[in-house]
Amino acid sequence: MKNKLQAVPEIQIIEELEANLEPMHSVIIHNDDITPMDFVVEVLKQLFFLGNDRAAEIMLAAHVKGLAYVQSLPKPEAEKRVSRAHQAATEAGYPLHFSIEPE
Repeated sequence: MKNKLQAVPEIQIIEELEANLEPMHSVIIHNDDITPMDFVVEVLKQLFFLGNDRAAEIMLAAHVKGLAYVQSLPKPEAEKRVSRAHQAATEAGYPLHFSIEPE
């Protein structure tokens, strides 16, 4: 029986410098009394890539508390998704509103 040694590949760890990373921003959803709950859940699923349960949880938290944390994203991505959400809401005739805050 031969003793075979397998060569373990060298793993090189590359650390990203924090200075090169985009600062993270929190996306916040604000409650209103006009936008239907199912529309809010669909926006959270389609534009923020949340699962149905998580989207419903966030929608209900905003409904009860007035606002809710959605997720953290680099600022350009947060701005892009919030802009798309606002556009979708405007096209549907709803005042759904999100804000972005630095972390």
